[in-house]
Amino acid sequence: LQCLNERREGSGALVFRAWEQRGDRAQFVESDDDEELLFNVPFTGNVKLKGVMVMGEDDGTHPAEMRLFKNIPHMSFDDTAREAEQTFSLNRDLTGELEYPTKIARFSNVHHLSIHFPRNFGAETTKIFYIGLKGEWTEAHRHEVTICSYEASPNPADHRSEPIAPQTPFIS
Repeated sequence: LQCLNERREGSGALVFRAWEQRGDRAQFVESDDDEELLFNVPFTGNVKLKGVMVMGEDDGTHPAEMRLFKNIPHMSFDDTAREAEQTFSLNRDLTGELEYPTKIARFSNVHHLSIHFPRNFGAETTKIFYIGLKGEWTEAHRHEVTICSYEASPNPADHRSEPIAPQTPFIS
């Protein structure tokens, strides 16, 4: 997992944790230079993403908007100019129980998820305590390399057949 514009290195990975541990306010991620945060989440299989939960503080540091992108590995802030798969206007959530449902048809085959938080409720930095992802995981189907040989023109030596007994028009 990669988080861009985080103040402490590695703190972005700490907000993705089990549902039972969402109330732990000791672990959080805070943006560094401005209010933008970008998470790149690779999956080990294919995911059908059904919902996202975001928990923040009850002040201006809580994110106000969330944009989701799928299957763009190593996404950077330059890539956020493109149109998102889905955009959410967020409400302040102190308990991490408010779920934002995704359009399942768009997020049915996700192997990489990028979550962009472009703005917050007015503070200089954005602070997030918990991000929860709800969905179904399936094993990825990996296609192995197959070696095939094709004939541009047939080689008669490869296609031998039994000799056919000659037929005559005469009846004996």
